[in-house]
Amino acid sequence: MTPLVVAAVLVAAVTHASWNALAHHIKDQLLAFTLVGVGGALCGLVLACFVPLPASGAWPALLVSALLHVVYQVLLMRSFGLGDFGQMYPIARGTAPLVVTVLAALFLQELPDAWQLTGVAVASAGLLGVALWGIRRRGHGTGDGPAGPIEHPVPTGQDASGPAPAPSSRRPALIAAVATGLAIASYTVVDGAGVRAAGSAPGYVAWLMMLQSFVIPAYAIATRRGALLAQLRPLAVRGVIAGALSIAAYGLVLWAQTRAPLAPVAALRESSIIAGAAIGALFFKERFGAPRVAASALMVGGIALMLHGG
Repeated sequence: MTPLVVAAVLVAAVTHASWNALAHHIKDQLLAFTLVGVGGALCGLVLACFVPLPASGAWPALLVSALLHVVYQVLLMRSFGLGDFGQMYPIARGTAPLVVTVLAALFLQELPDAWQLTGVAVASAGLLGVALWGIRRRGHGTGDGPAGPIEHPVPTGQDASGPAPAPSSRRPALIAAVATGLAIASYTVVDGAGVRAAGSAPGYVAWLMMLQSFVIPAYAIATRRGALLAQLRPLAVRGVIAGALSIAAYGLVLWAQTRAPLAPVAALRESSIIAGAAIGALFFKERFGAPRVAASALMVGGIALMLHGG
C-alpha cells in the first residue's frame, strides 16, 4: 500500500467516526438511521449529477451491495435491544478484516503479501483487544465512545453502573456482532469488485447511497406516519451532515479499494474504532484508557507492516 492510500483510508476512518459521533446521542435508533439514510440519499443524488454513471458491469455488484448494506443496518437495529452490544460491536469491526482476507482470496483470487497479511493480523488484534476489554469492563462507564455507527448508547432502562451480565446473556449480542462482521466483510468484498468495474469510485458510491438509503426511511414513514416529520425536524441538519460525511468516508474507502488489496484497506478502515474513542475523549470527556493506547500502538504497527508490503 502506498502512503497516499493509507492516508486516504485513515482520513476515511476519522470521517466515519465523526458522523457516528454526530448520531451517537440520538436515543431513538430508528430516527438516527432514518436521518443518516435521508442525508446519504440526498447527498448521493447531488453527487450523482456531477460524476460519471457507473459502468454496466458494476450494476450487479451495486444491487447486491445495497441489499447487504440493508441487512447490515437491520442487524444493527436488532442489536440495539441487546444490552451489551455497544461493547461487543468492536468484535464485528475487528473480525471483518480477517473475513475479508478469506473472502477476497476465495472470490477475487486476491491474497496480500506476507507483510500486509501480518499487518492485518496485528491491526485486528488491536481492535479485538478493545472489544474484549469492553466486554470485561461493561457497565462501568469507562470505555466506549462513539466508536461504531450509532449503536453505542446504553439501551433505555438499563443501568450503566450495574453488574456485567452473565455469559449466557451475552450470547445473543455475540451472535449479532459476528453476524454484523460477516455482513461488513461481505459488502466490502462485493464493493471491492464493483467499484473496480465501475470506472468511477464517486459514481459508484453515489448510486450505492441512493439504492441503500431508502429502505429504513420508508419503514419509518410506514410505522411513524404523521409524527415522523415533527420528530425529525429538530435533527435534520445533523442528519444531512452525517449523511454527507458517510458518503465522504465510504467514497475514500472505495477509491482505496481500486488501488490496494481489500484486506489491508478493510483493516485500516476499522481504525475508526480508535478514532471514535479519541473523539469521545476529546469532545465527550470519555476516558481513552490504557487498553486503547495499547490497541492504538498495535494499529500503528499494523500500518507500518502494511506500508512495508505495499
